[in-house]
Amino acid sequence: MARPDKAAAVAELTDQFQSSNAAVLTEYRGLTVAQLKTLRRSLGENAQYAVVKNTLTKIAANQAGITALDEHFAGPTAVAFITGDPVESAKSLRDFAKENPNLIIKAGVLDGKALTADEIKKLADLESREVLLSKLAGAFKGKQSQAASLFQALPSKFVRTADALRVKLAEQGGAE
Repeated sequence: MARPDKAAAVAELTDQFQSSNAAVLTEYRGLTVAQLKTLRRSLGENAQYAVVKNTLTKIAANQAGITALDEHFAGPTAVAFITGDPVESAKSLRDFAKENPNLIIKAGVLDGKALTADEIKKLADLESREVLLSKLAGAFKGKQSQAASLFQALPSKFVRTADALRVKLAEQGGAE
């Protein structure tokens, strides 16, 4: 790696590994340039899909502290560097792979933890961050409504009981 252009490429890849929330390694053998362009568009602005050289990428990943992916740097490799929601990007990759069987998801890394291809597919099956947050907010709202009903029920039950007791005492007092 004595050449400055290779050193610059490794430095850029290392920076991408460090600044990304997640990275997914894929094999793109058999995909056309047009299909790769479609894949890049489907990933959106939160991910960058780059065809890479295995040796340089392996060095960059190791410099970024990622050694779990070393065995997957074989054959034509491309990496999706994800800076946004990893679930959305995983869904895009999964959906594209369903339509184009030549795209093979090899492995990935999420917040420093290595992921297998199956784990990436499970990640793609999750709902988006916004949906999960809205469900959480709905659960909190439901619990608050339930607590408010409970707190409101106690005083009203007390009032009804006291009123029934007053009526009973009035009937007993009038019967004597």
